[in-house]
Amino acid sequence: MKLYITGGGTGGHVTPGLAIAKYCEQKRKDTVVRFAGTSGGIESRLVPREGYPLDIIEISGLRRSFKPDAIMHNFKAVKQTLTAQMKAKKLLLEHKPDCVIGCGGYVSFPIVSAAQKLGIPTILLEVNALPGVTTKMLAKKADKVLVCFEQAKKLLGDSDKIYMTGSPVRTEIVFADRKAAREKMKLKEDDRLVVSFWGSMGAKYMNEHMADMITREIREGVSFYHVHATGSAASKWMPKMIRDKGVNPDANPNITITEYIYDMADKLAAADLVLCRAGAATIGEICALGRASIMVPSPYVAENHQEKNARALEHQGACEVLLESEANGNRMFEMTKALLSDDKKREQMAKNAAKLATLDAGEKIYQHILDVIRN
Repeated sequence: MKLYITGGGTGGHVTPGLAIAKYCEQKRKDTVVRFAGTSGGIESRLVPREGYPLDIIEISGLRRSFKPDAIMHNFKAVKQTLTAQMKAKKLLLEHKPDCVIGCGGYVSFPIVSAAQKLGIPTILLEVNALPGVTTKMLAKKADKVLVCFEQAKKLLGDSDKIYMTGSPVRTEIVFADRKAAREKMKLKEDDRLVVSFWGSMGAKYMNEHMADMITREIREGVSFYHVHATGSAASKWMPKMIRDKGVNPDANPNITITEYIYDMADKLAAADLVLCRAGAATIGEICALGRASIMVPSPYVAENHQEKNARALEHQGACEVLLESEANGNRMFEMTKALLSDDKKREQMAKNAAKLATLDAGEKIYQHILDVIRN
């Protein structure tokens, strides 16, 4: 079984594809997987790191502006799209996949579109409550569209080829062992670990607030451990910002600042509290592991769908929600400190999160893949 998976730009479009690849490989030993992505997206690092071949296709989205620089960008983007579709067709004819799976992001368009024209079965995975532009453009000709929210199903027309599967969770997340993960980090039973991240690219304002939070942690000699992923955009300036405030994070053994957390399964398994955005993939992993969290939804996404995701969890007592407009370093520090000191509340949040986990999403998606290949 040959699968061609495409999706990129952010971790939210890449990690579900990796989860699908690994699950299918476990189910069928004859599974062969290739990925397509851009050279500048997080997929250029994550996919090769997981041992999969990655075909590079350069493409960018359109800008909604009539300013001269935006018009020039859009002209180049259209030309780039045409070139990308030609390359996509060539790649598909060369590798002859049985099924093409689009997980979102601009790079999905040329690959899935070319596959549809060539008569290759296509499946779209939409992990967010509000479908992205790429999904909307490709959905009508796709063999199946797999979604994680009823809202997405309705917005895509609620046709008989749209199925609720939930977001696929990486196998290493599902089977991560808390005790082993904490032993690997040399954490004692009473040690508390906070893990924070704002996406593969990072978020400017949230990293600025995190710099304030970590500065306060160091100054107050706080006892918990904190692992923070800056994302690629803030990897250099955020640690410098902390040092400019008069403290040295490198000299504090309780603080770890890294660009990206590659062993996320272990870090989340070991964590007592997670500070993060509210993307569907992130929520799926937190619920799968049953972790308490403080979610700061991104306000820069279509129709504010991340806040809707987070509020759904908050309503079930599975997380605390802090809007970015209300966030600052001191507020996050106080909320974190309060939850870490309240074991009963934190443990109940973790249990509530675990109840919302969709652990059979991988199997559902696998069966849909087999179905479109057979038919």
